[in-house]
Amino acid sequence: MATTPTAPATTGIATTTAASGTQGKTVISDAVVAKVAGIAAREVPGVYALGGGAARALGAIRDAMNASDLGQGISVEVGETQVAADVTIVAEYPVPLQKVAADVRASISQAIEHIIGLEVTEVNVTVNDVHVPSDDADEQEARVQ
Repeated sequence: MATTPTAPATTGIATTTAASGTQGKTVISDAVVAKVAGIAAREVPGVYALGGGAARALGAIRDAMNASDLGQGISVEVGETQVAADVTIVAEYPVPLQKVAADVRASISQAIEHIIGLEVTEVNVTVNDVHVPSDDADEQEARVQ
């Protein structure tokens, strides 16, 4: 008895057809697109962290357990040929915030287009906080006393 293969039940997936002359399709989940965008955003100089306060707190717990979420702070909407992304960042002080946001947009767009192969329609960047390096020094001193 012949069976018909079924596609896995997924939501928010990018589907691309295979090259001419071959059969099949490639399915890329939203989580993969978000992870690629998160990695690209973290590589931008001036980005201290991704995500809002609660997401960063949860991320710190994950990091302590060696289970980092590389898609933290990233929200993507994936269509069949296009992607839109929203990213929340914490910038380093005193970097120019508009430059960091523009660099994050460019990095995410380039990574998604190159690695995933989909067109990026927009990347919205929210700067949620500014990290001041002296904040870390104060925390270190308080723990030692």
